Amino acid sequence: MYSSLIRKTGIWFICIACALTASAQRKPNIIIIYADDLGYGDVSCYGMTKIHTPHIDQLAKKGIRFTNAYATSATCTPSRYGILTGKYPWRQRNTGIAPGDAALILPTDRQTLPGMLQQGGYNTAVIGKWHLGLGSSAGVDWNTAISPGPLETGFSYAFIMPATLDRVPCVFVENHHVVHLDSNDPITVSYKHKVGNDPTGKENPEQLRMLPDPHQGHNQTIVDSISRIGWMTGGNSARWKDADIAGTITGKAIQFISDNKQHPFFLYFASGDIHVPRYPHSQFRGKSGMGLRGDAILQLDWTVGQLVHALDSLGLTQNTLIIFSSDNGPVLNDGYLDQAVALAGGHQPAGPLRGGKYSAFEAGARVPFIVQWPAGIKGNRSSPALISQIDLFASLAALTGQAYAPGDAPDSFDMLPQLTGKSVKNRPYVITQGGPLSFITGNWKYISPSKGPKVATDVNIELGNDSNPQLYDLRGKTPERMNVAEQYPEKVKKMAAELEKVKAGK
Repeated sequence: MYSSLIRKTGIWFICIACALTASAQRKPNIIIIYADDLGYGDVSCYGMTKIHTPHIDQLAKKGIRFTNAYATSATCTPSRYGILTGKYPWRQRNTGIAPGDAALILPTDRQTLPGMLQQGGYNTAVIGKWHLGLGSSAGVDWNTAISPGPLETGFSYAFIMPATLDRVPCVFVENHHVVHLDSNDPITVSYKHKVGNDPTGKENPEQLRMLPDPHQGHNQTIVDSISRIGWMTGGNSARWKDADIAGTITGKAIQFISDNKQHPFFLYFASGDIHVPRYPHSQFRGKSGMGLRGDAILQLDWTVGQLVHALDSLGLTQNTLIIFSSDNGPVLNDGYLDQAVALAGGHQPAGPLRGGKYSAFEAGARVPFIVQWPAGIKGNRSSPALISQIDLFASLAALTGQAYAPGDAPDSFDMLPQLTGKSVKNRPYVITQGGPLSFITGNWKYISPSKGPKVATDVNIELGNDSNPQLYDLRGKTPERMNVAEQYPEKVKKMAAELEKVKAGK
């Protein structure tokens, strides 16, 4: 194992006698493992053949693999907002892709998923990618206590990357403070103009380990030999090394699990893989045969294996509910010239689905979704149930016996029978956001009319924009290939009306 923290923690927890731990707990532990930009076809239990993801596959073998599960959006910030609030992100302003210095967008005056579980006696943690803003609209001072943030929204502990891996500031924040910050080297961040004298990818390309795509930006301040979005100066002792991110956050997660082995816990573990810039540890680089993107998938699978191994070693596996999913669909070239397209070979990251990240088509928001809970789920099954990540709020409230106010989690359905394999009944409908809103019910999908380009040429992804309504029958091996709106005008009218009714909160 490449992280010394992982090694030390591993040796320690293997020696712990833990039979008492498992028997003492009645409420299940809950872990959400949230991948970043992982496509429907990017893991082997969903059809990937170029490389194998044995640890993720093992979750599916011991649990339930859902084939019709959706994130709320085809991009990261809104999907994260939806899963943690039980509320569609398009109901609130400023829930688009957040800059690295955005103010907190999660509510502090209403219940969130972690807050609901915290109220139910759980110790709660977020570890990994945050990307939901920090501080107030007045701006963030990275050199003092940063608030409000995760601790003000229901988490007991936080160890986060503030935004995305390609956005400054490239530092970890633990609870309210930047980790390893030297007060004599304060951090300044700007998304409007250059600050300080740090080299940038635009001005100093000779200092880069990978070049940014000239059409997509990503050419501002250089951190760890990779240029980012935004300008940053200071905080040199606090800046991360990209190759160590997965090991660092995995070690923190194992530490949290171990510290709470005798107490119910909820862990929202948000991996940085496989988002750009992809630069996994040397243990994985060059191992997939598919370049850095494939190597990052191997690193993600390793991370899953480490978390499961920790649970096994502590005797917590039987009564721990693990939910594995992704925030949105796949993208190959997304800012850096890392040969993701050239080295993909015949691999289809979206599997049989159309579109990808940013898209209203299925590959934008239909994602891998696996649930394992040995004490409560009979494994090795596949479920066709229509379900959304937004349903986790109401479902986990039902699981843990928690009530919440009527105005909280307004879009979350109790799908606990489906999550535990006792039912395959569909959610009444699912709404996804990929530019235009889509309304899915049963086997039918309606995409509302929208302006804009049909293809995002910089990432080569069909966006699903069309000035006319679109209707698709999702049955078959290659869904969304034929728009049948003209053949079924009454169905289009009905689904459009149902979408408007939900938008109006009726």
